[in-house]
Amino acid sequence: MRRAPRYPRFILLGAGLGAIVAYILTAAFPVDPLVGFAALFGYFALIGVSAGAAIGGLIAIALDTVATRRAKTMGAERTVVDPAPEDVEGDLED
Repeated sequence: MRRAPRYPRFILLGAGLGAIVAYILTAAFPVDPLVGFAALFGYFALIGVSAGAAIGGLIAIALDTVATRRAKTMGAERTVVDPAPEDVEGDLED
């Protein structure tokens, strides 16, 4: 039994953090008036989102490797239970 990380969540979280870092870095430095803030942020967001998604995926792979090493084998057995009879004798109480 092992707990595997959910890869899409790690990738999306990394991409979101990459976009936030790109925004902070774009706002921290002066912007060229000929280019504009939005275009500069869009360019850096392409890099930040891609790098963040890649880092998030690598973290998920690393956690999956750790979880695989800690995995334990467990036994399970199936129990069959007969269904209750449909006809029940007696009166129902209120």
